[in-house]
Formats: sequence, C-alpha cells, structure tokens
Amino acid sequence: MSKIRVLLIEDNRILREGISAMLNDQPDIRAVAASGNGDALEKAKSVKPQVVLLDLGLRSQSSLRIAETIKKRFPQAQIVVMDLIPVQAEVIEFVKAGVSGFILKDATIDDFLQTIRTVADGKKVLPPPLAESLFSHIVEFAVQTGKADRLMKAVKLTKREHEVVNLISRGMSNKEIAGELNIAVHTVKSHVHNTLEKLALQTRLELASFALTDRMVRKSRG
Repeated sequence: MSKIRVLLIEDNRILREGISAMLNDQPDIRAVAASGNGDALEKAKSVKPQVVLLDLGLRSQSSLRIAETIKKRFPQAQIVVMDLIPVQAEVIEFVKAGVSGFILKDATIDDFLQTIRTVADGKKVLPPPLAESLFSHIVEFAVQTGKADRLMKAVKLTKREHEVVNLISRGMSNKEIAGELNIAVHTVKSHVHNTLEKLALQTRLELASFALTDRMVRKSRG
C-alpha cells in the first residue's frame, strides 16, 4: 500500500521528533522529511511530499511566506497549518495562500491523523471554531461592502429548505422539525441532505452556522 508522504516543518525539536515518530507508527503515513532550520523548500523539492505539516509559529521564518511559496512551486502538495488557535485574519490569509487544512494543537491524535488523511485525499479540513470564524468573516465582508444580496443569491435554497435550516439552528431534531412543519421525518432528512449538498457543508452544526449568517444578511438588507 502506498503511504502518504509527509514533510514536517516545525522548529521545536521535541515536537518535530515526536510528531515524526507518531506518523511513522501509522501503516499508511510516512514522515519522509522534517525541517526546522530554514531548508523546507529544498526538502520539499527533494522528497515531493503529498502533505506538508507547517507550524504557524515558526520563530525564524514566515509561515505564511513558506505556505505561499510551497503552493506556488509544488501545487500538488496539500498544506496543513498547526497552531493553538490562530486569529481570524491569519486563517483568512492562509486560506488565500492555498492551505488545505488546520490542526489545532489541542486536537486528539485521531483528529490529527484524520486531517492528514483527509487533505491527502484532496479535501479541505477546517475545525469548527475556525470554520465559524471564517464564515463570519465572509458575512462581515459581504455586509460591509454591500454584497450581501450577491452572497445569498449564490445559494439557491427553497423556502422549505430555509425553514428546515432555521429550525435546525434552534436545536430541533428531525422528528421535532417534522412535527413543526407537519411533514414526514424522511422528508426532513431529504431536505437536510439536499441542503448540505447545495451549501457544500457536512454537518448540522455547519447548517446552524449558515442559518445565523442568513439572518445576519437579511437583517443587513432591512
């Protein structure tokens, strides 16, 4: 079985060696190189990693500049940024730079490994606290620039789908929503499934966040 090739960029030696050892214990992941002294680009060129784990808080280098350069020179590499809780502005800048995911340093080992596997498969990973921050930034920008209408028109939800999403945001279960709207539970599930696909979301929590954003945008119109 082909293993996921990982390049680790971390200037803390203990963390660098510990993370590398943990990755190499996995049957499907291999830490092919680790960098902590400014030679990350040379190693990326040499080992051609699928995934690059990048510490946001490098002391002697700009993590953002490294991310931008790696994506420019090695566009096939998926970059995952590691940090405690990056501020909203940093999240936006790294997303613009082409970063595929974030790992908070208080994440579980399972979450850590799953993030690597997910981005290696070409998908994006954003932990809920960061997803909410990024989503709020998008809405704030839309409201401030007068582009709220454009934001909402880009998402084509039916009236019923909007109703279901708003009830989800109130913490209601599928059964409770079915009773509220006088429809079958399987119909509610169908609306939820269709809405998740339309919005490119994965969970009910993300739907609830969208509902909050929807109300913010509608309020801005009035």
